[in-house]
Amino acid sequence: MGEFVNGFEKMSKIGPCVSIFGSARTATDDTYYKLSTEVAAAIVEAGYGVITGGGPGIMEAGNKGAHLAGGTSVGLNIELPFEQHNNPYIDLDKSLDFDYFFVRKVMFVKYSQGIVVMPGGFGTLDELFEAITLIQTKKIEKFPVILVGSIFWNGLLDWIKATLLEEFKTISAKDLDLIHVVDTSDEVITILNNFYSEYRLSPNF
Repeated sequence: MGEFVNGFEKMSKIGPCVSIFGSARTATDDTYYKLSTEVAAAIVEAGYGVITGGGPGIMEAGNKGAHLAGGTSVGLNIELPFEQHNNPYIDLDKSLDFDYFFVRKVMFVKYSQGIVVMPGGFGTLDELFEAITLIQTKKIEKFPVILVGSIFWNGLLDWIKATLLEEFKTISAKDLDLIHVVDTSDEVITILNNFYSEYRLSPNF
């Protein structure tokens, strides 16, 4: 309960943001670390802040891009026995620590105007499918779900289409309309701008 109260109190003040998910294991010289930094900076320039899981790897890259671009940089850290530690690019007043994954995920989806998903592991996939499920079931308002890195994501999407949609019919074709696959920061911003233009919303409200 304390984590919910503290989270709601701090997150209600951050303004419109986009969450960036991805692996904690990505090295600083990796192509996707550099791309994540670029994407985060572009998101800030488009009028949003950036929320990440607060740790190393892709999360650090997201906070770094937002920080260097002069935007809001939020970190929702989780206490883990390995991998996770706060990165140095989070705004001092916008760092939160969680013991519980489910509370942390509430903060991600409640306070995001979109999610950008970089290559990652089980945790990244968990966050991705959680968001898609909540949108699909109308438990949260629809927002853009953007997967960055077609080489990484296309195999998963091919399996979803061939196995879930066509063979076993466990999803609907329209569910796939929730997902966009891109390779550049410009494409990320185009999707965000087009979505909020269609819904007559602006990040600067």
